[in-house]
Amino acid sequence: MKTRALVLAALLASCGSPLLTGQEALQALHGRCSISAADKPDRVRFELEEDDCGGDRGHCNHNDNEMPVSNFSGFSLDDLRHDGAHVEATIAGEPGKLTCAGTVQDLVLSGEATFVPDQGFVAHMQQLGFTGLHSRLLEAYTLFHVQVAWVQGLQSAGVTGIDADKIVALRIFKVDEAFARAMADLGYPKLSADKLIAFRIHGVNADEVHAYRTLGYQPTADELIQMRIFRVTPEFIRHMQSRGLGDLTISKLVQVRIFNLAE
Repeated sequence: MKTRALVLAALLASCGSPLLTGQEALQALHGRCSISAADKPDRVRFELEEDDCGGDRGHCNHNDNEMPVSNFSGFSLDDLRHDGAHVEATIAGEPGKLTCAGTVQDLVLSGEATFVPDQGFVAHMQQLGFTGLHSRLLEAYTLFHVQVAWVQGLQSAGVTGIDADKIVALRIFKVDEAFARAMADLGYPKLSADKLIAFRIHGVNADEVHAYRTLGYQPTADELIQMRIFRVTPEFIRHMQSRGLGDLTISKLVQVRIFNLAE
């Protein structure tokens, strides 16, 4: 799944709908959907747009993503070869159940989408301290396979600043308990959700941190992100050291990259 599409889905899920409360927040959602084959043989393109746009098409919750065909039950790629066939494809998860039911025409399944949120999941999440859980957000959780145990793992690993809206981004960028604990073991404990997402986006990893330390550097969390952004890699540092510039600080190394002074 392409990063741009994922980020767009996350933003629309978290920002494209009002924050509702009570029973209104857990109403079923309805809209239009389509499923077609993607370039890879084991994936499909899934488009989803809800009916209730509040009179403003710019605020519709619209998702257009590629995902494994195995995400769906009641559907296979072979179904797309049978024009006129009625198919009901379902993604069932802890946050709720999303169904795309319609007819196949010209290798595309098009029809009605229905999302039914799960009250039990909401109760579990509320026990963990999360509020503002509305149906559109739960639909995004379902699309990205959010589970209570995964959220609990992040909390137990000491991740701070997790709220209902950040959960989708954490899931998209593969921030899990193991990654958070690995960073803590390297000397970066209790990192915020935003910081860990930034680590994943920019490719911060344990091997590179070890390499920096072997070279005599102890970068902070913010410096790790900055070094990745400006390509201050261990190889670059070794190159500078080979030229007799072994005493450059991280700030100076970043400036060398920014102003292209290494040549």
